[in-house]
Amino acid sequence: MSIDLEYAIRKDIRNNPVIRELDTRERREIRRTIWLAVLSVGLLLFAAWQNQKMVQHGMDVERWRLELAHEASANRQLRLHLETLRAPQAIEKRARALGMVPAPPADTLVIERAPAAARRGAVIAQVH
Repeated sequence: MSIDLEYAIRKDIRNNPVIRELDTRERREIRRTIWLAVLSVGLLLFAAWQNQKMVQHGMDVERWRLELAHEASANRQLRLHLETLRAPQAIEKRARALGMVPAPPADTLVIERAPAAARRGAVIAQVH
């Protein structure tokens, strides 16, 4: 005996979209968490920027110190060179190399400055 029975199984499938209610407390927590994360990242970036600026300023100061030491050394060398050029022996040596001779005492004219306390209209230099 064979019994052919057909079963009609009817499945009740609901394809209605699931609508969830908005959970305001959860949304507030998520917003608060996001704001705290943004604030934390902002503070970290600000601290890193300040640290980088401090390091950069320190490097600038050191570079300027080295430049100042170099310029002071160059200034000392130039002053020494100037003093050697101003030395009377060096001037006389260069003048003789150019063929110059000392002037005879009769052709020499000595000029002295008048005292600073002289009144206006006074002679500033006198010949002896």
